[in-house]
Amino acid sequence: MQTRSLGTTGPQVSALGLGCMGMSALYGEADRAESIATVHAALEAGVTLLDTGDFYAMGHNELLIGEALRTAPAARREQALVSVKFGALRDPDGGWSGYDGRPAAVKNFAAYSLQRLGVDHIDVYRLARLDPDVPIEETVGAIAELVEKGYVRHIGLSEVGARTIRRAAATAPIADLQIEYSLISRGIEDEILPATRELGIGITAYGVLSRGLISGHFAQDRQLAPNDFRAHSPRFQGENLRHNLSLVEALRKVAEGKGVTVAQIAIAWVLSRGEDIVPLVGARRRDRLAEALGALDVTLDEADLAAVEEAVPPGAAAGERYAAAQLAQVER
Repeated sequence: MQTRSLGTTGPQVSALGLGCMGMSALYGEADRAESIATVHAALEAGVTLLDTGDFYAMGHNELLIGEALRTAPAARREQALVSVKFGALRDPDGGWSGYDGRPAAVKNFAAYSLQRLGVDHIDVYRLARLDPDVPIEETVGAIAELVEKGYVRHIGLSEVGARTIRRAAATAPIADLQIEYSLISRGIEDEILPATRELGIGITAYGVLSRGLISGHFAQDRQLAPNDFRAHSPRFQGENLRHNLSLVEALRKVAEGKGVTVAQIAIAWVLSRGEDIVPLVGARRRDRLAEALGALDVTLDEADLAAVEEAVPPGAAAGERYAAAQLAQVER
């Protein structure tokens, strides 16, 4: 397995990471046994980075990863690096109530995550979204205290803009920024990516297949459960979906010319963006994981990259990546 570094202060990780959210929440029903088998298969293939959030199904995802780690072979368990997002507030109905980045809350969230995961430290710890009521310096400072005590190894950020990145980095070493980045979500290229590169901060890119939209497997007539995030996502609605799937068909022609799948060429494109970018793949099944891992064997030359850009030009997607209320919580 190829490796990449999470910034100048972060650890070496596998070139692909496994995003585990879909194994617990927001994308319809998932099979627990298959989810754990998929984590095991990822570790066996050399994947080291596992990404979760303490609010994914209110702790369910951390418990699932904890079980997967406990039941994995010792050598594979020891190679795993766990990235945790915290701070999102939930209610018993599954609703969202904002974000809490207060120092006391940071330490409280961490205590529960350590217990659910069954580990003595978290490898990368990050606030899921900026708390508008708490200066980022206070939140990062609290994580830095956890680093000093050995409960956290590296400090990360999530979905914040260039100004906040700079303020955070002036407070403590930041290893990594987790943010959405794909062929149809390229907003980080203007200001955020230049800032992280200037500061030596790595990128873990989630949504590299845009929640399955550009995987090559999503159909126009697919029925989504009410609790599936995509049932309410602008890019999956009506004319937006038809337009976006037409982009996928254009990309499919490029992929077929390379003898690879749509998902593989989409992931390979993100991999081609730089050694400081680690794509997170949200595979919930072993077959989808195997397909994603195949992207590591795809080399895109200049002609290939030009063909990909022609099929899916920057800004070509129809619809925002989040509904308006959710987009308001993402800092730019």
